[in-house]
Amino acid sequence: MLYLIAEYFEFSGLANLIRYQTFRAGAALMTALVIGLIIGPKFINMLRVRQGKGQPIREDGPQSHLAKRGTPTMGGLMIMIALVVSMLLWMDLSSPLVWACLMVTSGFGLIGFLDDYDKVKKRSTAGVSGRVRLLAEFTVAGLAAWIMIGHTSTNLYVPFLSGHYIPLGPAYFVFAAFVIVGAGNAVNLTDGLDGLATMPVVIAAGTFAIIAYLAGRADFSAYLGIPHVPRAGELAILCAGIMGACLAFLWFNAPPAAVFMGDTGSLALGGALGAIAVASRHEIVLAIVGGLFVAEALSVIIQVAVYKRTGKRVFKMAPIHHHFEQLGWKESTVVIRFWIVSIVLALIGLSTLKLR
Repeated sequence: MLYLIAEYFEFSGLANLIRYQTFRAGAALMTALVIGLIIGPKFINMLRVRQGKGQPIREDGPQSHLAKRGTPTMGGLMIMIALVVSMLLWMDLSSPLVWACLMVTSGFGLIGFLDDYDKVKKRSTAGVSGRVRLLAEFTVAGLAAWIMIGHTSTNLYVPFLSGHYIPLGPAYFVFAAFVIVGAGNAVNLTDGLDGLATMPVVIAAGTFAIIAYLAGRADFSAYLGIPHVPRAGELAILCAGIMGACLAFLWFNAPPAAVFMGDTGSLALGGALGAIAVASRHEIVLAIVGGLFVAEALSVIIQVAVYKRTGKRVFKMAPIHHHFEQLGWKESTVVIRFWIVSIVLALIGLSTLKLR
């Protein structure tokens, strides 16, 4: 909104700063951070009053988690409010990439909210049917992919190899939807310990802020040998907003957590990362940068598949962060070590920009 106003006044005076994506990215981060910190205390109190007993805790999970009973969930609404307000203020709203990513973020957030609401209302960890959730997610993701890609190239670009790509044709839209849905659910599975998903999302968002900015610049993308995506630089502002909103949430989610983000936040954030990766044409790089999320999702898939086939478990408990808890690691140890892994993976992901 502010960009369009500044454009109307021809970016005169201080409004000229708004012309620059780097300035608006920093402003978006600070805006989301401040909004999140301001609304946090009252918002958490409101959730605590309305939810009563808070988020249901799995009886078959780690016994240490039973002490978290009564902690309210749906804290992802705080993230959504801070992020959406920041996006609407600082992003160029004439870009279809902006609206596609906003559609995924808000759409996945709504799906997660309905799931959280069902859990709290029924005092159950089941939530909305998995099939219904996936159908809704693929519908939102498929429509967003169509908006983002339109009639442009449907090639899948390969990192580490300059100019190499796989022509997927119409199948690309299915692949793009799978990336978005997969990212949303992978982050959702990671959100099992206080702060575990939040900081890796911040790290991944910061990494993709750099990638999206470079992909949106014809000069930088040509120099680096990465696909140029016109106006992709606007997504750097979205990434910065995610960072600010998540940091504000982490202030209240730090152990012992005063609130959980729930599916409302984790699905929205994961979906947003997936949409940004598709829009910037760095889908494979997302699997590297978000390798922690991939590992969490794979641990569940492997555990279920092997157990159904053999009746035995590969891990003591899935997702894999619970496996390490069962090995005797303290929750804080798991969280911090997983953060370190996320940083290393982000550096590897950034290296793909130059190693071609």
